[in-house]
Amino acid sequence: MGNHQILTKNKLGSGQLIKVSRFKEAIKRTKPHKHDGYFELICILEGEGFHQVDLNTYPIQPPELYFLKPDQLHCWQFTAIPKGFVLLFREEYFNELEEAPIINLIQTMNETSRVPIENSVFMKSVFEELRNACEKPDSFSKDLTNGYLRCIFSKIIKDSNAKPATQKTVNTLFQNFQKLIIEHASELHLVTQYASLLHTTPQNLNAITRKNTGKSASELISDQLILEAKRNILHTDLSMSEIAELLHFSDTSYFVRFFKRTVGTTPYQFRTNYFQ
Repeated sequence: MGNHQILTKNKLGSGQLIKVSRFKEAIKRTKPHKHDGYFELICILEGEGFHQVDLNTYPIQPPELYFLKPDQLHCWQFTAIPKGFVLLFREEYFNELEEAPIINLIQTMNETSRVPIENSVFMKSVFEELRNACEKPDSFSKDLTNGYLRCIFSKIIKDSNAKPATQKTVNTLFQNFQKLIIEHASELHLVTQYASLLHTTPQNLNAITRKNTGKSASELISDQLILEAKRNILHTDLSMSEIAELLHFSDTSYFVRFFKRTVGTTPYQFRTNYFQ
């Protein structure tokens, strides 16, 4: 492996909230990495190889789209030259009131990693127009960009048969809790810590998480903690004691017991089995 830590990439310039470009046409293998606070929507129109998103490996089967959240770990291994587009955007790009429909579409896509494209000619055309609107800004660019984005996200949800989110189903407290878990699960393990940061009670936080996911707040924290553990076990060469320290466990034996209780194998067995 040869990695001491998981890479975090930032392909957006200072103050830049959105960027559209053509996918780099090269046979390459990238290291597993996350993105620094921005979403990524990749449109693959040609190419062969594999795309790993966290613990899932997808054989590349164009035409297709991949939607990645800022916290997701991914890497590419191409065996034929890829062609397509890459859309990067930060959540702050969208005005909560004016672009509520787009925000709802993005929230609906949060559980979607890969979607086949039914009409590649149409999707290629929309991405090309979106790229032009972003690269050659004028007085119409913002409206055009948002129109193309809404078109793309709506088409993805339609093709993936996902159920569109509505304003009523969106809970700000739950969304903020999700963001905090992604950012701080490695050092904050207790529901009371998150409740304090969100200015609410542990009981209320549990009620909201159960309503939105069917799981308790503690279960969601554990899920993220296990995901971070798996990422470091598989994509770094850190020892188990170093990973335990990175994830703020009091000692290695407690980390090993926690992992085995949840996953069913020890962290060492998990690493060994994966690379067999």
